[in-house]
Amino acid sequence: MAHVQKNNKNLSLSIEEDSEEEPKLKYERLSNGVTEILQKDAASCMTVHDKFLALGTHFGKVFLLDIQGNITQKFEISSVKINQISLDESGEHVGICSEDGKVQVFGLYTREGFHENFDCPIKVVALHPQFTKSNYKQFVTGGNKLLLYERNWLNRWKTCVLHEGEGTITNIQWRANLIAWANNVGVKIYDFSTKQRITNVLRDNVSLRPDMYPCSLCWKDNTTLIVGWGTSIKICVVKERNATEMRDLPSRYVEIVSAFETEFFISGLAPLADQLVTLFFVKDHMDEDFRARPRLDIIQPLAENCEEISSDALTVRNYQDNECRDYRLEHSEGESLFYIISPKDIVVAKERDQDDHIDWLLEKEKYEEALMAAEISFKNIKRHDVQKIGMEYINHLVKKGDYDIAARKCQKVLGKNMELWENEVYRFKTIGQLKAISQYLPRGDLRLRPAIYEMILHDFLQTDYEGFATLIREWPGELYNNMAIVQAVTDHLKKDPTNSTLLTTLAELYTYDQRYDKALEIYLRLRHKDVYQLIHRHNLFSSIEDKIVLLMDFDKEKAVDMLLDNEDKISTDKVVEELADRPELLHVYLHKLFKRDHHKGQKYHERQIGLYAEYDRPNLLPFLRDSTHCPLEKALEICQQRNFVEETVFLLSRMGNCRRALQMIMEELEDVGKAIEFAKEQDDAELWEDLISYSIDKPPFITGLLNNIGTHVDPILLINRIKEGMEIPNLRDSLVKILQDYNLQILLREGCKKILVADSLSLLQKMHRTQMRGVRVDDMAKSFSVVVFHCRHMFHKECLPSPGTFHGVQFCNICSAKRRGPGSGILEMKK
Repeated sequence: MAHVQKNNKNLSLSIEEDSEEEPKLKYERLSNGVTEILQKDAASCMTVHDKFLALGTHFGKVFLLDIQGNITQKFEISSVKINQISLDESGEHVGICSEDGKVQVFGLYTREGFHENFDCPIKVVALHPQFTKSNYKQFVTGGNKLLLYERNWLNRWKTCVLHEGEGTITNIQWRANLIAWANNVGVKIYDFSTKQRITNVLRDNVSLRPDMYPCSLCWKDNTTLIVGWGTSIKICVVKERNATEMRDLPSRYVEIVSAFETEFFISGLAPLADQLVTLFFVKDHMDEDFRARPRLDIIQPLAENCEEISSDALTVRNYQDNECRDYRLEHSEGESLFYIISPKDIVVAKERDQDDHIDWLLEKEKYEEALMAAEISFKNIKRHDVQKIGMEYINHLVKKGDYDIAARKCQKVLGKNMELWENEVYRFKTIGQLKAISQYLPRGDLRLRPAIYEMILHDFLQTDYEGFATLIREWPGELYNNMAIVQAVTDHLKKDPTNSTLLTTLAELYTYDQRYDKALEIYLRLRHKDVYQLIHRHNLFSSIEDKIVLLMDFDKEKAVDMLLDNEDKISTDKVVEELADRPELLHVYLHKLFKRDHHKGQKYHERQIGLYAEYDRPNLLPFLRDSTHCPLEKALEICQQRNFVEETVFLLSRMGNCRRALQMIMEELEDVGKAIEFAKEQDDAELWEDLISYSIDKPPFITGLLNNIGTHVDPILLINRIKEGMEIPNLRDSLVKILQDYNLQILLREGCKKILVADSLSLLQKMHRTQMRGVRVDDMAKSFSVVVFHCRHMFHKECLPSPGTFHGVQFCNICSAKRRGPGSGILEMKK
C-alpha cells in the first residue's frame, strides 16, 4: 500500500522501498483560498463542475472556487452546516440546503430563485440536470420525505411528494430522467419520464447507523447506478422491460450485475472507465477510538467480488478526529479528477500521465524504461528532456561500472551533440575506459575532431594491438591524421619488428595512403590473404612481375588464376621466364593454361612433356591426347626412358605402330581387356590376328577373347585354333555368351530388315500416291500437245527429243540432265 505524506502545500506519494508497483494516481492538496477558509471554518460538502467548484462549510457559507482553489464568489446562506450543493449541467444554477431547513435555488448569473424554510433539516437537494431550460425547472429535496418542486406556466412552484415514511433521506443523485435516493431502508429509483418508482435496493447491514455510515450513490452513465453502503457495493443497471412482461409493472426494471463486500467502510464512490475509485474510512476493530488514514483505492468490480488495482493511504489533516460521514468523494467527469473532502482538508487526485510515469521510473532507477517511454511520447512530453533522461541513465551506468552499456547508450542519447560526445570521451578517458566507448563513436556524417580519434588510437596502441587493428579496419581513414598514426606504428615496430598484427595494420594504413608498393611488400612478407585483393583493387600487376614466385609460394591456385585472368597485363612469356628456376611452379601454371586453352601455350608443349612426366604423371596421358602441338618423337623418347607403358602405347598407336603398341599391352601390361579395347578402337583385322596368335597358348587370355570377340571377329577363327585338351577357365560361360551374342546379332539384323522393308514399302506407296495425283495444265493461248511426267515437269510434245533406246518410252529431259551432268539437257533439246 502507498502512503501519502504532507509536503508543504502538496501531497507527495511515497511508496515503500521494496514495492515495485507503480501508483495509479497522484495527489495534490487544494490550497490558495481553500487554505484560508478551512483555517477558520470546516468543509461540509462540495460539488464539482468542469468550470468551477462549490464548497459548503459548517458555518453556513458557500464559496465558488476556481480549480486552483481561489475564491471567486461567496454566499452567506445560513449560520449552520450546509448539507448539500447541487449544480445543473450548465453550471448556471445552484441548489443549496442546510441543517436549519433552508433551501435556496437560484441562478448564478440571474436574479431568479427559490427560497424556502422548512421546519426540519433538509439533508439533500438535487436540480434537474437541464434546469437551465425553461421546461425543466424542477428539483427535489430530501429531509423526512422526498419532495419534487416544479415551476408551472404561471411561474409558481408546485410541490409533489414522491416518497416518505422510511426515515431521513440522506442522498439524492439525478441523472437524465432517473432520480436515485437513499433513506434508512435502502435505495430507490424513480423514472421521471413515466412517473414510476422502479426499484428498491435494500440496505445490507442494518446494524450500522445510517447517519454515521451514510449511503454513497454515483451514476456511471445514464443507466448504471453504483451504490456503496457500509462495506457493501452494488452495481445496478436500469433495463427496459419486455412488453409481454409488463402488465401492471413499470416499463423499466433494475438488475444488480455486481455485488461484493469490501474490507473497510465506504465514504465515497466514483467511476474510472470500467473500474471504481473508492474512498474508504478505516477503523481499527480492536480500538474503536482509533482512526487510521482514509484510503483511496482503485478496484476492478467482478460479479461477486473485486480485484484491487491500487491502494493509497492519505494523510489528510486531522484524520484522527474524522468519522465515516465526514469524508466525501466528488469527481469531475471531463478530466478524471477526484476530490477527497474532509472537514479540514481537500485533496485532489488525478490519473498519472506519461510524465509521472517517467518520474517514477527515474526514481526507481529504471532508466532504460524511462528513456524508451520518453522517446515514445517525445511530442507530448512537457517536463522531461529525453537527452537529460539519457544522461542520467549514462551516469547511473558509469557509477555502477557498466561501462560497455553506458557507452552503447551514448549513441542514442548524445545524438549529434558534438560537445556532449567529446565530454563523454574525456570522461571515459579519465576513468580508463576509452576502449568501451571507442566502438560507438560517430563515424558517419557527424564526426568529432581528429584529435579525439587519435587519442583513442594511441591509447589502444599502448595497450591492445588487436583492438588497435580492429579500429583501423572499421574507422574511415578520414577520421584521423593518417601520417601521424603511421609514424606511431612504425615507432612500435622498432621495438617489435616481427609483430604480424602491427605489420598488417601498417599495410592497411599504407593502402589508405595510396602507398600500395609498401603495403604489397608487407602483405607478401606476411603471406597475407588480402594480397590478391590489394593487387586487383589497385591494379598493381606491374609491381608483381618480379614477385610471381613469392605469390605462388604463398598460394599457387590463387596466384595462377590471377595471372591467367590478367594475361593482358602480365604475359605468359614473362611468367614462364620468372618461373624458369622453379619447374614445379611452372608446371602448375602451364597446366592451368593448357586446361583453359589447348592452343595458347603451344610453344611450351614440348617443355610440358617433361614437366608432366616429372611432377604430374596422371595428367600426362590426357595432355598427350588433347595436345595437337606436342612433338610425338620427343614424347615417345621421354616415356620410353621412364618406362611409361600406357603413354608409350598411346604414342605408338598415334604414330601408326599399332602392332608394337598391342605387343606392349600384351607383354608388359598383360591386360587382355586393354588389348581387346585397343583392337576394337583400331578395328584392324591384322591386329585381331596378332591378338589371337599371342593369346592362343594363354588360357586366361582365351577366356577374355571368347567373352568379347563375338561382335567383332568370327569366334570360329579363335575356337578352331585352340589346342585339344587345353583347360580354359569358364569355357562354358564364354561359349554361351558367344551364342547369345550371335543370336542377338541375328535378331538385330532381322529387326533392321523388317524396319527397312516396312520403310521401303511406305515410301513406295507415298511415291505412287504422289504420282497418281492429277496435274493441272493451263495453256489456253494456243492448242498444243502437252506431255506431263510424273516428276511434274511439263513439255510441249514438239520440244521433246525423239524416244531413245526403248521405243515409245520417253524420259523427262530435265531430270535426265541432272543425272548426266550440266548442259546435257540443252544438248538433248538441240538434237
